[in-house]
Amino acid sequence: MTFIAKPRLHHPTLHTNKVGYTRRDYEGRISTLCAGCGHDSISAAIIQACWELDIEPHRVAKLSGIGCSSKTPDYFLGASHGFNTVHGRMPSVLTGANMANRELLYLGISGDGDSASIGLGQFANAMRRGVRMAYIVENNGVYGLTKGQFSATADRGSKSKKGVINSDSPVDLVGIALQLGATYVARSFSGDKAQLVPLIKGAMAHGGAAFIDVISPCVTFNNHGGSTKSYDYVRQHNEAVSRIDFITPGCEITTHYAPGEVVDVEQHDGSVLRLRKLHADYDPTDRYAAMGYMQQHQERGEVVTGLLYVDPLATDLHTAMNTCAVPLNTLKASQLNPGSQALEKINATLR
Repeated sequence: MTFIAKPRLHHPTLHTNKVGYTRRDYEGRISTLCAGCGHDSISAAIIQACWELDIEPHRVAKLSGIGCSSKTPDYFLGASHGFNTVHGRMPSVLTGANMANRELLYLGISGDGDSASIGLGQFANAMRRGVRMAYIVENNGVYGLTKGQFSATADRGSKSKKGVINSDSPVDLVGIALQLGATYVARSFSGDKAQLVPLIKGAMAHGGAAFIDVISPCVTFNNHGGSTKSYDYVRQHNEAVSRIDFITPGCEITTHYAPGEVVDVEQHDGSVLRLRKLHADYDPTDRYAAMGYMQQHQERGEVVTGLLYVDPLATDLHTAMNTCAVPLNTLKASQLNPGSQALEKINATLR
C-alpha cells in the first residue's frame, strides 16, 4: 500500500497557538477513507479542538479498536502517543494506561460496532468506573469494513442500501452512558462542526468519564433514503438542546437574557460569543431528566444533539482508588519496595 505523505514544511505566516503550534502540527497522515466520510469531519474537529485548547500534542494518548472509525487516529495528532488495540478492547487498554500515567490526556476513538457490539461490556465498565477520558464513538449504524450490514446502533425499521429492513432494537450508547454514571454525555453530528468542536473541547477538559456519540454517515453503505443515519435524515430531524461554546477558565463573565433571545457576550480575548437560549426547561445537570428528554424525542423520530448531561463536580477512577499522583515509571525502588514492615501492615488488614 502506498501512502501519500504531507509536506513537512509549514508556511511561515501560519498562525500559532499559545504553545507555539500551528493547526497543521495537530494533523496526521492523509485519510484513506471514502471521500465524504463523516469520520474525516470528526478528525478535523478533533484537530481544531486540540489546537484551540493549546494542548501540546505529546501530552495526548489516543487509543482505538477495530473498524473504519478506529483507523482515524492515524489522521490526526501525528505527534501524540497512539495505540490501536484489538476489536472492542480499547477501553480496558486505555484504563490501564490511565492508571499508569495520569498526566496524559486520554482520547478514546471507537465505532458503533467496536463499542456497541463486541466491546459493549468494555464500554459499560469504563463509564461506570469513571475513567477520565474523552470517549468518542463515530456512529454510522453499519459495519463499513464488511460491506454494510446493520450494526447494533441501527434503528429498528431503518433500511439498508440493499433494501433490507432492520428488525432489531438499537443499542443506545448515550442512554447507557447516562445510566452507568458518565459525568459528561453529549451527542453530535459530524456535519455540524460548530457544535462538535466545543463539545470535544469540553470533553477533553472534563475531570471524569466524558462520552460523545457522533452520528457520522457512511457515504458508501448508509447514506440513502430509509437510513436514519444519513446526512439528509439527521439534518431534517436534528433537535439541538442548546448552542454552546467552550471558554477557558478566567474571570467570570455573566449575562442575563430571556428564553428565545440572542445575546452577544464579549470574551477575555476580545472575541464575541453569540448565545441563543433554547428550551427554558432543559437542565443539563439533571441526569434522569436528560434520559427522559432524549427518549421523548426519540419517539418522535428526532435526533437530540448537544450537551445532554454534565456533572460539574465530577471525579475519576484515580480519586476513587486513591492512586499515587505521579506516573508509575517515575517511582523509585525505595517507593516500590518499602520494606517488610509495610508489607506486614498490609497483610494485617487482610486477616
